[in-house]
Amino acid sequence: MNTTTVATTRGPVRGERRGDGSVRFLGIPYAQPPVGHLRFAAPVPPEPWSEPLDATEYGPTAQRRPFAEVTTIPEPSVPGAGVLNLNVFTPATDAVAGLPVLVWIHGGGYVAGSAASPWYDGSSFNRDGVVLVSLGYRLGVEGFLHLEDAPDNRGVRDWIAALEWVRDNISRFGGDPAKVTVAGQSAGGGAVQTLLAVPAAQGLFRGALSVSGAVMRPDGPEVGRAVARLFTARTGVPATVAALRDLGDDELLGLQDRMSTPGPDREGLPPLLSLAPFADGELVPEPVLDALTDGDAGADVPLMLGFTAHEFNGFPAPTPGQPPLPVLLGALGLGVDRIHAFTAAYAAEGPDRLFGQALTDATFRVPSLAAADARAARERSTWLYQFAWESPVTTMASHCLDLPYAFDLLDAEGVAAVVGDAPPRGLADAMHRAWVAFVRDQDPGEAWPRYTAAERSTMVWDTVPRVERDPLRRIRELWSA
Repeated sequence: MNTTTVATTRGPVRGERRGDGSVRFLGIPYAQPPVGHLRFAAPVPPEPWSEPLDATEYGPTAQRRPFAEVTTIPEPSVPGAGVLNLNVFTPATDAVAGLPVLVWIHGGGYVAGSAASPWYDGSSFNRDGVVLVSLGYRLGVEGFLHLEDAPDNRGVRDWIAALEWVRDNISRFGGDPAKVTVAGQSAGGGAVQTLLAVPAAQGLFRGALSVSGAVMRPDGPEVGRAVARLFTARTGVPATVAALRDLGDDELLGLQDRMSTPGPDREGLPPLLSLAPFADGELVPEPVLDALTDGDAGADVPLMLGFTAHEFNGFPAPTPGQPPLPVLLGALGLGVDRIHAFTAAYAAEGPDRLFGQALTDATFRVPSLAAADARAARERSTWLYQFAWESPVTTMASHCLDLPYAFDLLDAEGVAAVVGDAPPRGLADAMHRAWVAFVRDQDPGEAWPRYTAAERSTMVWDTVPRVERDPLRRIRELWSA
C-alpha cells in the first residue's frame, strides 16, 4: 500500500494514495470516544498522539444495525467505540493548494446511517478539484433524546465539532477552511438546515446544500420533553444519563424501538423523526423551519436545496387496523378541506401510493418549498431542484436515487440494483458538474438561474435536465394553510 502522512493539530495521520492520484484518510478522530462519562456529554477534543495514526480503514460507526432489512444505500456498520471520526478524500496534500471543501453528513433518519458507504466516496470530487470530508455522529437516543442531566442535541454538537476540526486542519489536506460547503441528504439534509439556524455554527461554512432535507415538525423544547416523557412511559426507564449510561448497545436500541412504534399515546408528537434535532432554546434557539422562513438564519449563506419527485411513494399504504387514510393525512398537516383535493390531484398515483405521496410532500417538499420561497422573498441566494428521473427498477424517482448521480459514482457498489443497467450518464455529468460549481463558486452555473419570487425557476433533473418556471405550484396550493 502506498501511503502518505499528514500532521493534524492532534497528531500525524497516515492515509492511502490511490491509483487516480488522490489520497484518502479514513477514521480520523475529531473527538474522544463518547463512552463512560462522555457517552451523553458534549464532544471533547481527542487526546494528542505522537506516532502516525493508521487512517487507511474506515473507523467505527454509531450505526450498530442498518436502518431496515432492505436499504437503498450500502452503509456498513463498523464496531468500536470511537464513532466520532471523519474521512478526508483529497486530490492534494499541499498546504497551499487552497481547494474548496465539501463536508458531507449522511442520512438515516437520525437513528442510522454510516459515513463508510461507497456511495460517499470522494474520488469524483477529487478529480474535479474538491476536497471531500464525510463524518460520523451520535444517533438515536445517544444523539438526540432530551435528557434532564445532559446537553441537548448532542448530534448537532458533533456536527459542529467536526466542522471545527475542518476549520483547524483542512489546509493540511489541501483544502481552504474559508471555502467550506456543508451538505447532506435526508437526515443529513436536515442537519444542513439545522446548522443554518445554529449561531454556534456560523462562520464554519460559506455554502449549504440540503438534499431531501428532513426536519422535525412540530419542533421546540416542549416537543423534546414530550418525546422524553414518551420514552419513559413506554420503557419504564427514566430519560436520564444515570439510567442510560451503562446500558449496552442492544439494550439501548431495544428501548429506542419501543419508543418509536406507532400508538395513540403519540398524539401531538411528530409522526416521523421523534429522535432528531429540536429547538432547545439554547444551542438551537428556535424551530429550524421558523428560523429559515421568518428569521435571518443563513441569510448570507448561498443555499442549494431540493428533493426527489417520489421520495417515500413506495411507503406501504395503511393496512386494516391502522387509522384510515384521511386521519393519517390530517396527522401530516393536511387540512380537512384539502384532503379531497389532494386525493384528486394524485389520483394517477393509485390508492396504494397516496400515503407515500403525502409523506413525500409533508416531510420533504413542503418544508423545502417554504424555505426557498421565504429566502427568495428576501432575495437570498437560493437554487431549488427536483430530481425527476424515474428508475426502471422502481418506476419512481425515489429517496436516495439522486446520490449516485450527484457524486458521479454510477459504478459504485449497489448502484445498479437501484438505477438499472443503463443509467443516463449525461445526467450524472450535468448534476455532478453543478455540485462542483456550487462548492467552488457558490453558484451552480448560468444554466441554472436562482430561485426568485417572480420566476421560481427550478432545475428538473431528468434524462435531459431542464429549468422550469414554478413546476411545484400544485404542492404549494394543496398544502397551504
